[in-house]
Amino acid sequence: MAQTIRIGTGSGWWGDRIEPAAAVVEKGALDYLCFETMAEATVSGAQVRARRDPTFPGYDTHLDARMRAVLPGCMAHGVKIVSNQGWINPAGAARRITEILRELGHFDIRVAAIEGSVITDRMAALDPVVLETGRPASTLAPLVSAEAYLGAEAIVQALDEGAHIVVTGRVADPSLFLAPLVHAFGWRADDYALLGAGTGVGHLLECGAQVTGGYFADPGFKDVPRPWDLGMPIAQVWPDGSAEISKTPGTGGAVTLRTVKEQMLYEVHDPAAYITPDVVADFTTAHLEQAGPDRVRVSHISGKPRTATLKVSIGCLEGFIGEDMFFHAGPGCLQRARLSRRILEERFRMVGLDAQELRIDLLGIDAIHGEASAPTDRDPSEVAVRVAARTRTRAEADKVGREVDAMAVSGVAHTGKRMPHADRTREVVGIWSALVPREQVSGRILWFKS
Repeated sequence: MAQTIRIGTGSGWWGDRIEPAAAVVEKGALDYLCFETMAEATVSGAQVRARRDPTFPGYDTHLDARMRAVLPGCMAHGVKIVSNQGWINPAGAARRITEILRELGHFDIRVAAIEGSVITDRMAALDPVVLETGRPASTLAPLVSAEAYLGAEAIVQALDEGAHIVVTGRVADPSLFLAPLVHAFGWRADDYALLGAGTGVGHLLECGAQVTGGYFADPGFKDVPRPWDLGMPIAQVWPDGSAEISKTPGTGGAVTLRTVKEQMLYEVHDPAAYITPDVVADFTTAHLEQAGPDRVRVSHISGKPRTATLKVSIGCLEGFIGEDMFFHAGPGCLQRARLSRRILEERFRMVGLDAQELRIDLLGIDAIHGEASAPTDRDPSEVAVRVAARTRTRAEADKVGREVDAMAVSGVAHTGKRMPHADRTREVVGIWSALVPREQVSGRILWFKS
């Protein structure tokens, strides 16, 4: 059994910066580097793109850049990688990683792809109840994809069998970080106290720099040093599940009781029952201690037996969104923006826009709070008018851009229009949730070698 394990985060989402991952590999004295790159809609969005673009490989579009940034350091320092960059094609991602390894001169590196999370072809037979509606999944709009959240089990098996790099599809975010701990410390699959503690560590790391000051700064209330140079988090973990959270040495950001507490409660519905495929973690027992500058000790997170079901994220085609924006500035800009809104409302009636929802927001005035916004006649220095409509067809959504284009010469004085662009109309993928019996889903390992 290892005496201690150091895990660093390489990304907190698909669009995260790349250079902090390379820095944490070089300076963090890591044993493992974990990448989290998926949101709820990632798989469904990838499926939609794959239908349109036969050249789309189906895995993280930043895979090459991320791997080229970190593989030299990982190979030099013996750092293993666990990543969910496989999206809808983990095997393709693993194959591409082996190609990059060979290009960089690294051979005989074992790469495991974890598949099995996509269950789209089995949804008709399973037809689970949709949590948001209480009705069968078969009543939803046309299905794009369905993927169950796998846990750490298949990743642990791959590491046990000698994988240097493991790339997955849909896996619960904390499970990516839990798997190396189970592998290194030999934790049992039914030791829920330890699994709960490891899941808590994974939850603190999964969103990357959010625990080191990102998404935390509020000037004058919660100041963060050098927020333009946030370091990625590192967890040094002991066999009893306790850990010390720190960050890449020499970087900006902060690791404090407040940053850790905010991340611990982030996206957690019930702190006493944080449900994952591996365990139901209990954060209410956690003990936090500031152990030094940018170091927080975390202990006593506990856990309860895992549930008999796994969550499934269901993506469905639900029409289109047409969206555009234009601007007013200078004296009288608020009144001109309000007149522009009235013109567009009338124009959409005249052209018969068939929309399930239409919004014309004045950014900085009423875009967030809508009718609950405080009334104002104060003239700001500038106002942006954002127009968006949700429609059943692309043709209806296209009307938004055409009417906004016309505002440049047939609208209000001093209208500033951004250039027309191709993505003003986009397909909408609705995301729903369901539960399926755990025994209906399992991960499987495919092996590759550089």
